[in-house]
Amino acid sequence: MALGVSVLWFSLLVLIPLSLVVVSSAEGGWETFWSTLTNVQTANAIRLTLLSALAATVVNIVVGTLIAWVLVRDRFPGKRVIELVIDIPFALPSLVAGLVLLSLYGPNSPMGLTIAGTPYSVFLAVLFVTLPFVVRTVEPVLLELDPQVEQAARSLGASRAVTFRRIVLPTLTPAIAAGATLSFARGVGEFGALVLFTGNRPNISEGAPIRIQSYIEIDNVAAAATVAVVLLAVALLAIAILDLISRRVARHG
Repeated sequence: MALGVSVLWFSLLVLIPLSLVVVSSAEGGWETFWSTLTNVQTANAIRLTLLSALAATVVNIVVGTLIAWVLVRDRFPGKRVIELVIDIPFALPSLVAGLVLLSLYGPNSPMGLTIAGTPYSVFLAVLFVTLPFVVRTVEPVLLELDPQVEQAARSLGASRAVTFRRIVLPTLTPAIAAGATLSFARGVGEFGALVLFTGNRPNISEGAPIRIQSYIEIDNVAAAATVAVVLLAVALLAIAILDLISRRVARHG
């Protein structure tokens, strides 16, 4: 009974809607599908979104792991404040995040940095909303990792690099991969922060989610579904690749 309810709930929320999106993308036939993807504006929007999400994920893997390490292993004044600040992107609505970025990096930037409306605005918006993912997936694993194991390895003659590569990294890799997967998937699908901060300039700062909205506004559901299916396929491929990498690193660590 529990299994049946779980499958039904999962189907209603995920499987059936995703299937309908795939069906909608095929309504116009192969010509509509191909013409949508080869449209210069659409292709540029997809490329910018994927590159920005990938770049933000790479940054989050390195910086997020470092932040998690510092929060777990170090003691310093203001640590609790930082713990709270890290979770702000989780709590803020996406539109509010876009407004925050616009006030900091818009035309009237108090820091003199005008990034809004440039291609870098997509990267910065994605980076802001995906900041907590790697931190929050790595932190619990670090809390469970006994520092005495590392000390024992050091006492047996292992260098810091060898200790990290053979003991710490294999333990953290599944958590890092999970956080990276969430970060990339969120980055690919981010909409609210892009609306206000990027300016939605065609071929310059227009993201793929904004392009989907543009197609829907002109009642071209097949084209909108086509872009959505491409983003979905890339996200699923990223999940599979990161899962494979984490398994191999953990196995051969």
